[in-house]
Amino acid sequence: MAASQGNSHPNQRFSNRRTFLKGSAALTAGFSPLFGALWLPETIQASDSSLNILGPKSGYGPQMGTLVSMLTWMRDANGVITATRGLTTADLDYLMDRNANTIGALMLHLAATETYYQLNTFEGKKWETWPDAVKQQWDPAMNLGDLGRKTIKGHDRDYYLNILQETRAKSLAEFSKRDDTWLMTVDKDWPWGPTNNYCKWFHVCEHEAHHTGQIALLRKRLPGAS
Repeated sequence: MAASQGNSHPNQRFSNRRTFLKGSAALTAGFSPLFGALWLPETIQASDSSLNILGPKSGYGPQMGTLVSMLTWMRDANGVITATRGLTTADLDYLMDRNANTIGALMLHLAATETYYQLNTFEGKKWETWPDAVKQQWDPAMNLGDLGRKTIKGHDRDYYLNILQETRAKSLAEFSKRDDTWLMTVDKDWPWGPTNNYCKWFHVCEHEAHHTGQIALLRKRLPGAS
């Protein structure tokens, strides 16, 4: 499978590839030490009887709640959690060929994408105007390619799931502070044309579907896979 570069930038013509990190230790150091203590998203499926009911959710405006329900369903019912269940560190680090991405890198790419959309929509930062510390932490996973292949490795599945969960928890907390008017607010300067916050966050949802399909393919190509 050819390399899947990070494709969640609003317009690839505006993307640039940075090389701030020189090793996996630097990448790992950028993340919270709380990851080991966080509960894993798999516990949701057993406790949330409304998972398959898309629509308004308590604690959010009607449209916001509908978005939350879609994001939650994509993650917990049919997304990266299911696609990676049972995989070992070796599986997550496996490179099908020199131009491919690992499953672990794609998992971290989902968290990087969500983080950058948080910065854009919650903090009002224009795309790629993030602080250098943020770029150093997240650009390898966002842009993938050679830097991602060199630095994103050596972690078990729980490491990636906990980063995804911590990132999603921040999104949900921020959504709860905002109403449907905010969700419908249009960014007239967005690279692909006027776009509201709803569309941006729906892109985060369908972006996970896109990469979950890649992960499913890579899983079938793992050594010894049936």
